[in-house]
Amino acid sequence: MTAPTILIVDDQPINVQLLKRKLEREGLQVVPAYSGLEALELVAQSKPDLILLDVMMPDMDGIEVCRRLQESAETRAIPIIFVTARTSKEGKLEGLRVGAVDYITKPIDLDETLARVQTQLRFLAINRDMIALQRRLVDARRAATIGAVTQGIAHNLNNLLGVVMGHLDLIKAYPDKPDQVKKNAQQVDNAVARIVSIIKQLSLLVVRTHPPYTKGNLQHLLESSVQRFQNDNNLTGAVTIDNPLGELKFDTNYEVFEEVVSKVLINAWESYDAKPADARPISIHTSLVERSAGNQFLQIRIDDSGRGIDHEIRDRVFEPFVSTKQTVGVGMGLTIARHALRNLDGEVTLTDRKGGGTSVILLHPLEQKSRKGAHA
Repeated sequence: MTAPTILIVDDQPINVQLLKRKLEREGLQVVPAYSGLEALELVAQSKPDLILLDVMMPDMDGIEVCRRLQESAETRAIPIIFVTARTSKEGKLEGLRVGAVDYITKPIDLDETLARVQTQLRFLAINRDMIALQRRLVDARRAATIGAVTQGIAHNLNNLLGVVMGHLDLIKAYPDKPDQVKKNAQQVDNAVARIVSIIKQLSLLVVRTHPPYTKGNLQHLLESSVQRFQNDNNLTGAVTIDNPLGELKFDTNYEVFEEVVSKVLINAWESYDAKPADARPISIHTSLVERSAGNQFLQIRIDDSGRGIDHEIRDRVFEPFVSTKQTVGVGMGLTIARHALRNLDGEVTLTDRKGGGTSVILLHPLEQKSRKGAHA
């Protein structure tokens, strides 16, 4: 394992030599620099793990060196310990404000300096381990998601193909019965439509670009989304729209907006254990909320009184093909909704509804930041 590299910056060679000898005895690699400009050059070359930086130097002092290192993303994370003769509170605060992690005052105590260096190196090692662990977790989650998608695709397509083959066999077995042929042909057509839908949804998951925007009328979009939900699923169930914002205008993409809302609505409809003919109340509520930096978002809350969120899938509800429903060809609605709305810089969250059921919260920015080619 390579020993950590320490850059020592001081215009007094004797100070550099004393520190260098002390740190090298402890197995650390040391790179000396005798000016601020030389320090900046050596940082670019040697990429030190930590910098011991004298504050009072001619031409470029340590404060300016630290400030320049903080301006670069490549060097911002290197911990800097200031070495200075200043003992005032104001002097120390100035150094900490520009990015230093610690202060050592002159005359230097070599044992104390070594202890402070080792402490910062331990912090650095912990931070790197955490970053590495986070990357491994992301990779593991990605691999698990890919596995879930692959398994879900295979399961759903195999089931749907089984439906197609079964009804084709029935058509072949009873070619002289037109009504039965027509009925089976319709089932084949429905299964093929479900297969096409799965393929379309998978293509939506791959797309990560921002779609073109236009000014949308909130009331019109909500009504058209409900209509799409009903038409796509051959449903007539009423959806209550509570929209105090009226015909609010906001930057959106009509296709994506309708897709997101209709996906959430079918998820709400399927949350009920009732028979298809029974009432399945679903309501839409709108409001404006503020997020960081004062940015306003349109909040759309979709409520149902269904079975609620199953505790077994609560943490995985937005993963592809995660579902408690046994229907063939389901399990990607919420995945598609979140992915699509995130492409509009929005978000989808899900929570238990007071009194039973589920509330799905859609957050959509009112204004989109200008992007090249973003507006249609």
